[in-house]
Amino acid sequence: MEGFFDGFLQGWGLLWFLINSHPAVPFILVGSFLLVIGSTIAGIIVNTIRENKLRKSGMLEVDTMSGRKFEEYLYALFKGKGYTVKITPASGDYGADLLLTGKGKKVAVQAKRYKEKVGVRAVQEVVSARSYYSVDECWVVTNSFFTEQAKKLASSNQVRLVDRKELMGWMLAEVKGAS
Repeated sequence: MEGFFDGFLQGWGLLWFLINSHPAVPFILVGSFLLVIGSTIAGIIVNTIRENKLRKSGMLEVDTMSGRKFEEYLYALFKGKGYTVKITPASGDYGADLLLTGKGKKVAVQAKRYKEKVGVRAVQEVVSARSYYSVDECWVVTNSFFTEQAKKLASSNQVRLVDRKELMGWMLAEVKGAS
């Protein structure tokens, strides 16, 4: 214990020496202290806002859903956005989990409720649905994010990727519309 207090006193002695060694040092120390405190407070505020958005959006519930339940959730979400929606069979869906009609287009949607990033396979699946269902657009919608390879493949195949951030925006808009 004695060693700790000796080190502590040496540290305070060094700090006191630095403060008194140059007239600008106290201002630099106070400025640095205020910068650290301000950054910490800003981080806490940003995290609080993010957590509130997550709770309000319902994304935390989405994160616990099964894949099929996520498809049903998206069914209701897209209906609320004005689309006519059809859920495809659980197996043999030819790469589309949902078919949307409305706003002058027909869209095949591949839904991926994942904990990890969504890869190229989801993009490949929905691209295969394009000609089978004769759709105008293909989307992959996830509660997660996409790998760089998935983004590249989607770009070269004109597939819209809807990640966690965009989905949460849709969900928040739906909550606001309902209230």
